[in-house]
Amino acid sequence: MKKLICIVLSILMLATAVAFVGCDKAPATVKMGLGVYTATPTTTDASEDKDGQGKVAITAAVITVDAEGKVVACQLDTADLTVKFTADGKAVANDGFKTKYEQGKDYNMVTYGGAAKEWFEQADAFEAFVVGKTLDEIKALVAEGNKGNSDVIAAGCTIMIHEFVGAIEKAFANLTDSTATAESALKLGMNVEQTTADATEEKDGSNQVETTIFAAAVDAEGKVLVAASDCVQVKFTFNATGASTLDTAKAIASKREAGANYGMVAYGGATKEWFEQADAFNALCVGKTATEIKALCAADNYGTDEVKTAGCTILVNGLTKAAAKIG
Repeated sequence: MKKLICIVLSILMLATAVAFVGCDKAPATVKMGLGVYTATPTTTDASEDKDGQGKVAITAAVITVDAEGKVVACQLDTADLTVKFTADGKAVANDGFKTKYEQGKDYNMVTYGGAAKEWFEQADAFEAFVVGKTLDEIKALVAEGNKGNSDVIAAGCTIMIHEFVGAIEKAFANLTDSTATAESALKLGMNVEQTTADATEEKDGSNQVETTIFAAAVDAEGKVLVAASDCVQVKFTFNATGASTLDTAKAIASKREAGANYGMVAYGGATKEWFEQADAFNALCVGKTATEIKALCAADNYGTDEVKTAGCTILVNGLTKAAAKIG
């Protein structure tokens, strides 16, 4: 009898131990990826009555993906940029830039476009709709006219989605392991900087827009668990008579996509390429909040000593401004 009682107690203790082990099991981690899709830029020449202009749309997507290759979370935004230049070759400076998401209701799809929902609301609907789907399933959502299929439209997204899908496809290609889980919040920030130069008889002028993207998964305290970044530089050029000189047929690669071809090592004398220095910056951001990341930029727009020691000697003001937006 005592032997039987001991056996029963042993079984109960083993079951309890197994139960506790199950309770202590860490939640599954997810991979995170950032993708940037740059549309073909368009230009028009200036005339006596109207400024010339250059336009480009840059769409960013950050996703987390589970072990089965299904999207756990998704964040999207688009910087739809327009710059101008005059018939006498002068660059026109913009009064700041806001992404479509940042514009919110001021984007005015409802007021002036007759849409039922604003752009940011439709982007939210698409983000929610791709959760649980694989890349192949997401690519299959694009229908006639680059809009979504009937399921996407029924979910509340009636805008064109091909650029969303293009950015998501690139995000899948850039997936990396992380300590983030399905409960981690996904964040995306975009910052646009403009530099201008007037044309002369000897040299073209330029109106350049540089869009820096910073994405991260953060914990409940807002501390970065994993970060990713990229940058797209589009230089609209024009001559002294206001005619555009940009070759719009040439594809625009982001700095990360350019890789070693960006030429910082070969032509700039740097020891590391842009993407390698950006990776060093991203790694340094782990464990930091958006406010702490913002403080990594020194007065000269380069990184603090901590940033330089980590292996990032490029200008970081674009990165820190984009990161500040994830707070």
